[in-house]
Amino acid sequence: MKALCLAVVFLPLAGALLAGLGGRRLGTHAVHWLTSTAVGLSFLFSLGLCARVFGADGAIYRETLYVWQQGGALNLHIGFLIDPLSVTMTAVVTFVSWMVHIYSIGYMRDDPGYTRFFSYISLFTFAMLMLVTADNFLQLFFGWEGVGLVSYLLIGFWFRRSSAIFANFKAFLVNRVGDLGFLLGIAGVLAVCGSLDYQEVFELAPLNSEQLISPWPGQQWHAWTLICICLFIGAMGKSAQAPLHVWLPDSMEGPTPISALIHAATMVTAGIFMVARLSPLFELSETALTLVLAVGAFTALSMGLLGVVQNDIKRVIAYSTLSQLGYMTAALGASAYAASIFHLVTHAFFKALLFLAAGSFIIALHHEQDLRRMGGLRHSMPITSFTMFIGALALIGFPATSGFYSKDALIEAVALARMPGAGVAALALQAGVFVTALYTFRMLFLACCGTGRMEHPEQVRESPQSVRIPLLLLAVPAAVAGIGLIDGMLFGDYFRNSIHVAPEHDVLAELGESYHGPWSYLAHSFLTPTPYLAGAGVLVAWYCYLHRPQVPALLARHLRLLHRLLLHKYGFDLFYERGVTACGRGIAGLLWRLGDERLIDGVVVNGSARFVQKLSRNLRLLQSGYLYHYAFSMILGLLALLLGLIFFA
Repeated sequence: MKALCLAVVFLPLAGALLAGLGGRRLGTHAVHWLTSTAVGLSFLFSLGLCARVFGADGAIYRETLYVWQQGGALNLHIGFLIDPLSVTMTAVVTFVSWMVHIYSIGYMRDDPGYTRFFSYISLFTFAMLMLVTADNFLQLFFGWEGVGLVSYLLIGFWFRRSSAIFANFKAFLVNRVGDLGFLLGIAGVLAVCGSLDYQEVFELAPLNSEQLISPWPGQQWHAWTLICICLFIGAMGKSAQAPLHVWLPDSMEGPTPISALIHAATMVTAGIFMVARLSPLFELSETALTLVLAVGAFTALSMGLLGVVQNDIKRVIAYSTLSQLGYMTAALGASAYAASIFHLVTHAFFKALLFLAAGSFIIALHHEQDLRRMGGLRHSMPITSFTMFIGALALIGFPATSGFYSKDALIEAVALARMPGAGVAALALQAGVFVTALYTFRMLFLACCGTGRMEHPEQVRESPQSVRIPLLLLAVPAAVAGIGLIDGMLFGDYFRNSIHVAPEHDVLAELGESYHGPWSYLAHSFLTPTPYLAGAGVLVAWYCYLHRPQVPALLARHLRLLHRLLLHKYGFDLFYERGVTACGRGIAGLLWRLGDERLIDGVVVNGSARFVQKLSRNLRLLQSGYLYHYAFSMILGLLALLLGLIFFA
């Protein structure tokens, strides 16, 4: 088991180091096969871990690799926790990463940073694997910061573009805000439990469930409420929940394979995984769960609406990611952790598929991303169009697709939750179903249907084989993964002890009382509004963008205020740029002028120089060069000495 763990985690690191340090000597051909093979083997070994964990013995594996530091009762170490939750994440992360590696062979073929790109994405995979296999908060934080650092490098991969540099800097700063909260939460765990080991913390937390903590004098908060809120702020940054979501759409400045890797299975899912992993702590605070539920529901609906007015195909899918992450977060707030992870798994497949299909369109159109300059691609690119259609069906929750089972169960679980505001949250998620179908099929119709609006549509050709193969391989789980996973993952003993739910919060157990198999569940869904809302969204998209294409312009004129609000993304970017950033720059400028220029430079540095200059100028007057001046000075000195002896002797 230890050998399997080491192979799964460190093979991508080995590939990253070889590609990064020896890429020039190895050559581009060797680099992409080396890194792709390393990640592919990591995926196969992760299946071996799955076989061990879900096999007859069902063992949960814990192993300490080495102790980093030990002081008193505090033991800081690097180790593995291999249980159903972690092996599920490793399998999904390595599979999607493997597909992205293969896809990148064709997509990045002519890029001058080819070897650097493969080194980065392998390193990104390693950091995510360290995060999901961690058995303590220290290693969790290492993986957390690792994916943040490499995402900065990947978003700004085309560093000669000013927009890419702005985007990666923005992502880095916004994530630092979330990471500060995350670090404070970890510090709170250490202060309350005296340990950073998962097992010890989970055992000690219920014993300290009533402990109070004073964040500032005169105020006392429930300790676990404050700690979980701080931890969730970290999740808001990594998983792009409003208002810390602004970095994710701008991350589209990176190459399309990076968008697929970040948005599908790695960085943005880290926050969802973290909250599920720390479910024993979040279950101690209903206040924290209510906050998680509210933030998730707001993000799911509000970010979906922004996707309706986007014309960049990658940004449409990016806002879709924000919305789907909101669904997962809302499920976490409803204590339906298994439903959230189930949707995370299915979302990884169909969202990676959508991004890679969009990338296939982009390279065929010579890096054109505007939907208004596409059209009719189903004729010239049938395989890419078909796979995008499969991904779109899964995204809107079309009956029997993977997205249908995960999203429908998630919405029903939120509706059953007893948290304050759960009813409003469920309505927001239901409305989000209509919005999701609208912007998804708007994108599909504008790109694939109608007549070609690009220059020389007759020259558009299907993408190379290295691009098409990952699309076809991802289309399979995007279509059928839900049927195979729903029994065990939602209503069985799939996660066992890796997720903890308090009995009074167990909405999935209540939902499971009426569950009688995937096909019965499919039939039952037609008694809920979800499939009809999705169908209505598709119908409206068809009417507005195929049947009556002049309707969107009319609506934009009549609903001018709403349209402007959506185009300006609710003013979040404007507030940060002209409010927070401008305020920060103003304070920094004031400190620079008063502190740096006047105090440090003016008084300390230049002031001391001026003092010495003036002193030396005055002392120089004593050096006249005349002998009688020096003799007179000697007489005065002798006189002063005699007077001193007379009065003080």
